[in-house]
Amino acid sequence: MAEEKPRLGRDVYIALAAVGWADGNLDQEEADAIVRTALEEGLDITEIAEIEAATKERVDLGVIDRTNLSKEDRLFVYAVACWLTRLDGLVTEEETKALADLAEALKIPAKPRGVVDGIAQDIANQGDDRPLRYDLMGLRRAIGDRLKSAQAQKDG
Repeated sequence: MAEEKPRLGRDVYIALAAVGWADGNLDQEEADAIVRTALEEGLDITEIAEIEAATKERVDLGVIDRTNLSKEDRLFVYAVACWLTRLDGLVTEEETKALADLAEALKIPAKPRGVVDGIAQDIANQGDDRPLRYDLMGLRRAIGDRLKSAQAQKDG
């Protein structure tokens, strides 16, 4: 029986909404991407409603509860946030700062930030980076594979 991955919680998606709001505007594509990712993760309807509310009214990046997030989960959240900031074609200073704040809250050092940002870009470049077509689960798999590869090199 396959080991079940811990789910990303509601707070993670609200944090993604806060990154989306960093430039003062969370556009519909960004909002849809956040909600769709939460749905794919299997969150319950109450949590989805709270996430949808965060996509409709500006929220600030608060403290993220990392206690149930693995390294892979934290990197995935950061990668999705990187992708979200590029959706409208313009990355503002506010969004760059929000990404840095998110990375700090998730305790992600600079080098892994660059790696997962590159993975997010690679996946966006493989096809269509619009929210309904962007391969979020592929992104998650790629990050997991990269972590396993890095660990194997350390162990080897």
